[in-house]
Amino acid sequence: MRSVIGLGVAAALVMGSGVPATASPPPPAGIGAVTGDHIPAELKNRTSLRVLPEWPRQNNNVRILAHCPPAANHAIIGSTAFTLKGSTRLYREVGLGLSDRGLGRRAVSISYYALPGDHEVCMKCVKVTINQKTRIRKIRVISRYSVPLQVRRFRIAQFFD
Repeated sequence: MRSVIGLGVAAALVMGSGVPATASPPPPAGIGAVTGDHIPAELKNRTSLRVLPEWPRQNNNVRILAHCPPAANHAIIGSTAFTLKGSTRLYREVGLGLSDRGLGRRAVSISYYALPGDHEVCMKCVKVTINQKTRIRKIRVISRYSVPLQVRRFRIAQFFD
């Protein structure tokens, strides 16, 4: 058994010296390589939104992952899938605080009463400033982004898989 392993190692060493090293593919045009803590400026100012899972069922929770430009300090995320039980509003917005780098995450529940089918999740990255004397808020929209969301019908069998 040991001789077979030794033979395999010897063969790999002999073949490995003749195989040319392949370089990794170059990064996409316009975006530099991401190394360590340095993030290229093109990626810092990009707005993105992700909702996981992409095809939730009624009465499920989804995780919202957001990235806004560093100028924004808050994100407002709304959809018709987030409606609350007993509410007459068809569209519900939830707030999301952002870190210094513009990243944020939050869990939101899909209502049991949300209609199955296609919904859209819209995000606005905003800069909120408050005058401390008058307590007047100014909200300035920095960027917008939206993603589709497919809500599936509730099934009790999902809890017994």
